[in-house]
Amino acid sequence: MSIKYIFVTGGVVSSLGKGLAAASLGTLLEHRGLKVNLQKFDPYLNVDPGTMNPFQHGEVYVLNDGAETDLDLGHYERFTHTVLSASNSTSSGQVYETVLARERRGDYLGKTVQVIPHITDEIKARLRKLGSEQPCDVLITEIGGTTGDIEGLPFLEAIRQFILEVGPQNAIILHVTLVPYIRAAGELKTKPSQQSIAKLREIGLQPQVLLCRTELPLGDEVRQKLSVFCNVPRDAVIEGRDVDHTIYQMPLMLQAEKLDDIVCRALSITAPPADLTNWRRFVDRVIKPKKRVKIAVVGKYIELQDAYKSIYESLTHAGASLDCGIDLLLVDAEDLETKDPSSLLVDVAGVLVPGGFGDRGVEGKIRAAQFARENKVPFLGLCLGMQVASIEFARNVCGLKGANSTEFDPKPEHPIIDLLETQRDVTDKGASMRLGTWPTKIAEGTRAHKVYGSSEISERHRHRYEFNLKYREAMEAKGFVFSGTSPDGSLVELIELRDHPWYLACQYHPEFKSKPNQPHPLFKGFVNASLAHID
Repeated sequence: MSIKYIFVTGGVVSSLGKGLAAASLGTLLEHRGLKVNLQKFDPYLNVDPGTMNPFQHGEVYVLNDGAETDLDLGHYERFTHTVLSASNSTSSGQVYETVLARERRGDYLGKTVQVIPHITDEIKARLRKLGSEQPCDVLITEIGGTTGDIEGLPFLEAIRQFILEVGPQNAIILHVTLVPYIRAAGELKTKPSQQSIAKLREIGLQPQVLLCRTELPLGDEVRQKLSVFCNVPRDAVIEGRDVDHTIYQMPLMLQAEKLDDIVCRALSITAPPADLTNWRRFVDRVIKPKKRVKIAVVGKYIELQDAYKSIYESLTHAGASLDCGIDLLLVDAEDLETKDPSSLLVDVAGVLVPGGFGDRGVEGKIRAAQFARENKVPFLGLCLGMQVASIEFARNVCGLKGANSTEFDPKPEHPIIDLLETQRDVTDKGASMRLGTWPTKIAEGTRAHKVYGSSEISERHRHRYEFNLKYREAMEAKGFVFSGTSPDGSLVELIELRDHPWYLACQYHPEFKSKPNQPHPLFKGFVNASLAHID
């Protein structure tokens, strides 16, 4: 079977959940025995989101090969077994950068470089390249932004050309749109969706499936109206109601709407029905857990939910594996700088300090680490979370006053955290950190070794600063355990405290490797320890 292509577009407004729709469809097709791959086209001119503000863009999701990508690729990896690479993520910036580099080399032989054909040809080439590099039965490509955005037009034009080239029997468009409920009128309105699809049809694209985001049931009359005015078959008008409890309900909802049947029929795919028994079991544990635990996340970007998306999902995965619901207490690290930690972290069973950049709120994170250490509360530090745990221990246990990171103080009395040697001559900020998967050697007899059940692991990184080994001996003497290092011992990857029930922190980002039915060992261990703390 030749590769079948599904393009996921969005209309009316942004944040409709195109990424979750693409990921959920991937789940359904994968459970039908098909090999699925997913790809994201982002229209912004940034080369990647690595230098973008988390408040604007949300978290940066890092892949095995070090690519810094949009958070939707996290949904793709969590919802399917696909292991993504840089080829699965394309931005306008990457496309234009490639085309302009060719022009500078003279590859176009003096021709005028234009959006059509040069930009659209590069977009189509990236579609074909992914299909050849990572063979699959179905490639689902999400187009970021909203239909009608000027920056997204080259991608839509490229898709129009591509569908002509591969044939309509091998490619369909799934359009995600909003059907708003107007309370004053007391009814759902279809006009925004009609206008959105009219815009697509102006470009030369006709969706075969309509996924309607709605607060209320669509009803037969609304479905029929959308079918007639949007030129989509009645049974291909799919209801995408807001989920009640968890995003992992979405594949089950879309299966009930027969989305996978419709897609397989439209693409002439013969495959058995999807068996979602295990997925349903996981969702049931998320919705109706037998116990609950309260965990504080002390972060710098706490007011934006998407900034720590993978961390929240990893806690959900770990909790479900223990039949435990997670009650999150989101604490702004800046608040801890001026308030008593015990007043903000009251009754929590665990404290998690995530990563981040810059000195804002760092002292609050340090106080959170101190609170967890002194009160024997289970603690998990991620990236910057490990660094602040190290600074706190150096200051308050080892008596190294003035201990700090050179990221926050260029000349601290005790540079516990310092810039990596490989970073000292770096001037370009984009894609220049220590990125991607790196091996870690874990010392036997440590809590980390027990948690992982292995002496060697591989985890994804994204950082410029590291623990300063000059202070290793002094801190070890006080009970600071260096349980994981790079294979040559030059970089500290994992630390723990000897005299604490459960206090672990890592330089890497374990949240990028957790899946619904495969929770990450560190998160599972942390939630389990938090449950024990309650008891």
